[in-house]
Amino acid sequence: MDANPETRDDGRPRAGGHRGRAQPGTGSAAAVADAHRREWAFVLAATARVAGDIDLAEECVQDAYVAALDAWSRQGVPRNPGAWLTTAARRRAIDALRRDKTLRGKLPLLIEPAPPVAGSAPPAPAPGEDDVIPDDRLRLVFTCCHPALAREAQVALTLRLVCGLTTTEIAQAFLVPEPTMAARVTRAKKKISAARIAYRVPGLAELPDRLDAVLTVVHLLYTTGHTAPAGENVVRADLVERALDLARMLQSLMPDEREVRGLLALLLLTDARRATRADASGRLLLLAEQDGSRWNRDMIAEGTALVPGALRGGCPGRFGVQAAIAALHAEAPSYAETDWRQIVKLYDVLLEVWPSPVVALNRAVALALAEGPETGLAQIQELEDDGRLADYRYLPAAKADLLRRLGRDEDAVQAYRAALALTENDAEREFLGRRIAEARGQPKPGHASG
Repeated sequence: MDANPETRDDGRPRAGGHRGRAQPGTGSAAAVADAHRREWAFVLAATARVAGDIDLAEECVQDAYVAALDAWSRQGVPRNPGAWLTTAARRRAIDALRRDKTLRGKLPLLIEPAPPVAGSAPPAPAPGEDDVIPDDRLRLVFTCCHPALAREAQVALTLRLVCGLTTTEIAQAFLVPEPTMAARVTRAKKKISAARIAYRVPGLAELPDRLDAVLTVVHLLYTTGHTAPAGENVVRADLVERALDLARMLQSLMPDEREVRGLLALLLLTDARRATRADASGRLLLLAEQDGSRWNRDMIAEGTALVPGALRGGCPGRFGVQAAIAALHAEAPSYAETDWRQIVKLYDVLLEVWPSPVVALNRAVALALAEGPETGLAQIQELEDDGRLADYRYLPAAKADLLRRLGRDEDAVQAYRAALALTENDAEREFLGRRIAEARGQPKPGHASG
């Protein structure tokens, strides 16, 4: 039986919903795949509130998607796929809980409730606190970012369960091998089970301790969507928009938190350029090639207005500093007139609060634009020797661009090929293929060469 077709299960109207069911058998597999991309977070979060257990909720949601493949091929795609999936998943969770209750009632001597683990069950939130987070997805993000788990495990588990990213995508975001990330996610799930950490929305007083992990989740979600790790398109709009939604909700929930302002500002200022990051044929364009007159000025105005508040009140955080860098890019009259020296200074501050090799690479690129390619290339060589960015495709790509500026075209070709070997996104591969051809003085190819 279908849920209300005009709204999601959380009561929000579904934009672009079907006017009626599609004919049976027409595009059901594609519809399930699309619903997985768009609805997974909503369905899992809504189911977890019923199941009270994230593992059970995930199992029930997966079963609901499998059931949809069969049901939609026979009955047609429902008007509201998300509501259909949520109803199916919740029913499975309720049935599982009833079976467990019945079993425990019939076998009281064989199955006894396990004793609580000391310190593993925090006190229930005060009346009304459970509703302090206005969205099921955001509740689940805060819930998964449990302090009993290591920080990287919190973020990885949340990206996997709530955001629906693959293990491969999460591994690329963390710059670690896929088996390493798979093991981290598995260990996190096992720890939740062993420590008997139940699904429980944290109370208002618990939110600040989990905030940094939550901000990291939203930022990595946006980053993954901003330049998709694989596929034909530069951007995965579903991930970008989900991250922006979560950032806006965080701003409404915690308006006095500087880093919340900084994250929202960073996402707005970066996403303002989305329409210009590829040309009409889908070819990737660098910042220097983009038409700044087509950037979204409303998003830029909203983002820049948040930056001062993100930087005030002591040592700024990593998102506030990144937002300030993005604002300098957005407000420059042209690419040639960008204040690269000021951007280098901001990267110096960012390295103090967030000593990341990726930040160091971005600083090296800015330094090359401020002081010349030789200076930037020396910094990139140090990062190569360091080894932490060995599988990061943007390091050899940045090195290749600087080598070209120095007239070292053959060395540039080798660096571009190294970047190409690490790249699975089709638009980026085509871009690198063009760069290789240009460095060799050949006509620009229509497609990337191997």
